[in-house]
Amino acid sequence: MPIAGTIDSTDDNYLETHCIGMQGTHCMSGTGTGIVVATGDQTVFGRMAKLTNQPSPGRTTLEKEIFRFIALIVSLMLFWIILFVIIWATYLRKKYPSWINVPLLIVDCVSVSIPFMPLIFLENEMHVGEFSIGTNPRTLVPTLNEPTKLHQFDQLRAIAGLCNAGEFDVGTDHLPLNERKINGDATDQAILRFSESLGSVSDLRRMWRKNFELVFNSNNKFMIRVLALAEQEGLDVTLPAQEAQHFDKDNDLLLTIKGAPEILIDRCSSITGDDGVTRLFDQHTRATIEEIKDHWSSQGRRVILLARKIVPQSAFRSLPSSNEFESEVTTLATSGLNLVGLVGIIDQPRDEIPEVVGILRGAGVRLFMVTGDFKRTAQAIAQECGIITNPPGRVHDITALSGNIQQNLETSTGTLESHQEPTRQSYSWHQLCRYDEIVFARTTPEQKLRIVKELQARDHIVGMTGDGVNDAPSLKAADIGIALGSGSDIAIDAADMVLLESFFAIVEALQYGRVVFDNLKKTITYLLQAGSFSEFWPILLNVAFGTPQVLSSFLMIVICCFTDCVAATTLSHEKPEADVLQRPPRNTKKDKLVDWKLILQAYGFLGMLETVSSFAVAFCLPEGLSQDYVTQVKNEMSSIYFINIVVMQWFSLMAVRTRRLSIFQQPPAFNKTRQNLYLFPAILFALVSAFFFLYIPPIQTAVDTTSVPVECFFLPMTFGSGVLFIDEARKWAVRTWPRGLLAKIAW
Repeated sequence: MPIAGTIDSTDDNYLETHCIGMQGTHCMSGTGTGIVVATGDQTVFGRMAKLTNQPSPGRTTLEKEIFRFIALIVSLMLFWIILFVIIWATYLRKKYPSWINVPLLIVDCVSVSIPFMPLIFLENEMHVGEFSIGTNPRTLVPTLNEPTKLHQFDQLRAIAGLCNAGEFDVGTDHLPLNERKINGDATDQAILRFSESLGSVSDLRRMWRKNFELVFNSNNKFMIRVLALAEQEGLDVTLPAQEAQHFDKDNDLLLTIKGAPEILIDRCSSITGDDGVTRLFDQHTRATIEEIKDHWSSQGRRVILLARKIVPQSAFRSLPSSNEFESEVTTLATSGLNLVGLVGIIDQPRDEIPEVVGILRGAGVRLFMVTGDFKRTAQAIAQECGIITNPPGRVHDITALSGNIQQNLETSTGTLESHQEPTRQSYSWHQLCRYDEIVFARTTPEQKLRIVKELQARDHIVGMTGDGVNDAPSLKAADIGIALGSGSDIAIDAADMVLLESFFAIVEALQYGRVVFDNLKKTITYLLQAGSFSEFWPILLNVAFGTPQVLSSFLMIVICCFTDCVAATTLSHEKPEADVLQRPPRNTKKDKLVDWKLILQAYGFLGMLETVSSFAVAFCLPEGLSQDYVTQVKNEMSSIYFINIVVMQWFSLMAVRTRRLSIFQQPPAFNKTRQNLYLFPAILFALVSAFFFLYIPPIQTAVDTTSVPVECFFLPMTFGSGVLFIDEARKWAVRTWPRGLLAKIAW
């Protein structure tokens, strides 16, 4: 319906005022001069587009962890290089000038950097950790108090059909009512379907002609339609007989209104009784209506009040096409309304919601509900979904918040309405964010965005669900924006993840987000023990103590680029451990990708055993090997050291597959849900690579390697089996005594 433009502001909101024209606004008639007040990103649409399209500031949590790890590895590499240069410059160059010259020093420095190289190219993106989810299910079915007279049904049905912005899709008129498509929001769809079930809505709208409409918005929380009588029959199905007799078709208009009961109930002065007759809306009747409203809300129903008012045309000083008409209608709707009835809409959660909520809660995720529903309705739906677990008597409201942030909370559940939003004092939000369960009711889009910002300011990783245009800013601001596949295009564009069918996708995303983090830790642990530890010690002992370098630089490259890299890649295919959704979310400030626990496991346990055993095998040369030339001996030692690392890494690969579970609980094969069959081709590839560089004569000559006796394969297998057995014992102790010392230092 056309709206008359004005030169005076009618509302502080750009979207509501009549003195502002948006891009795409059509001028139906008249002339005037427009002044451009904003362009580009400064317009309403521009600000929305900028907010939803701008990249998220900063790195993701995992990007920060990987950057920190790379910085640590590079710093460690530079430290050893600088230390080697200092040792050479201050000691070796003077005392033993022939031991290491400048070219050999450069080779040693390059050799030091080789073990660290595979660790510098790790890269991934995903948010994992704690997040809070706002849910707003939208499957709607109408219910109502059962009247005792047919005429009350007619009046309620008439207001529900007339004061409704929903429209049936004409292409589905031949289908059953519950299958017909309706264009409109969810509330209008439910009420329109209810009205159609009692009689034809198209007949109603033929009897009454729409003169004016004030659409529903989140500020006033009601919708108004002003109607003129087109056919006399319309009086019989809309008004009681006494009022219908006095209705003047030429001079009276029917004002219909639909909206939130807490907004409209104070404006009502009369009510349509069970017999269809209008009566005074006294205190006793009001108390009954309030009781019904609260009862329905406590059952999780969204309650809508339907009312009407007969207004003489003489009450209007302007035409419906003028801007002043809206102001006059709004004023007339503030009093003298006749309450026709209440409609309760069942906001039925999806079948999988309670189970999804239970799984997320078990994973330590805190669940917050953000909705535009009435407080009691929102609280009842939250209880039905499992978001609220405490009884109503143990649920706090805004009055529980105080300046004392050390207050001992008696309950972990809070429910707030939009007008109860915490003040700007940080302690109010700080205390609110300590609750495990919160329901935010009657929220506006601006408040949704602030909720996300306040949680993020307290180092929480926030996941937000939404489907509407107004949800786009909060979806974009959240660390994980989750849009519904049936939602608006803007919400989908702003989100990081789109749910096409089931909310179980959130569980899958959480599970595999944690698996990515776990598998990265496993990959790093596997690479560190050989790459930057077992390969490093031969160089250190060679430079500092003059021992032969028992592992050549070329074989270091083979380990880094061939035998280890393929095996490390297979760890990214590891299945989730059984307890992955039973752990609490990691603290992004304390639980790092690489911490002292992981370093202790990689260097102090696995790396140390691997290095010591490799040195022992390399220096204990088997009988019969040629020792005529020092170079030949060094090549033999290097080849044996190399094969010891390669074989022991097979067992280390099995050890780092799980952080807490036994290899029998998560076997590498013969268990379809837990197995990782990629491990065996990786082990075979490492074996083939070792044979290629050690047993082909032309390659031996080119890279200075020698053949290794068969017993040099069985010794590392024995050592590797011991490492695997010790690590299995450690995991058993961690599972048996979860609060013990080994559990505290477990990676």
